[in-house]
Amino acid sequence: MVVVVANDLPPAVRGRMKLWFTEPRANIFVSGIKDSVADDVIKYLMKSCPVSSGVLIFQRINKAPGFKIWSIGDSDKKITSDFGYQLIIEKILEK
Repeated sequence: MVVVVANDLPPAVRGRMKLWFTEPRANIFVSGIKDSVADDVIKYLMKSCPVSSGVLIFQRINKAPGFKIWSIGDSDKKITSDFGYQLIIEKILEK
């Protein structure tokens, strides 16, 4: 399974994504594609999306924690890696 969340995708990329994915909301794509196809789609996105797209890609993998997070450009959410797990920072609390 692959989930793609973007701030803004170029029209050509968005149109191509609709070949493999369902778009339940604007710039949010969900698909149950096979792992080999998922790898190709992720390579395509990494190559075709400008930094301004702000893309987060969640890919299912067969080892803990069960997913891998990819990012392109500056998205609204930040990724951190703690204890070997990728996590999404929702908001930073001031001390």
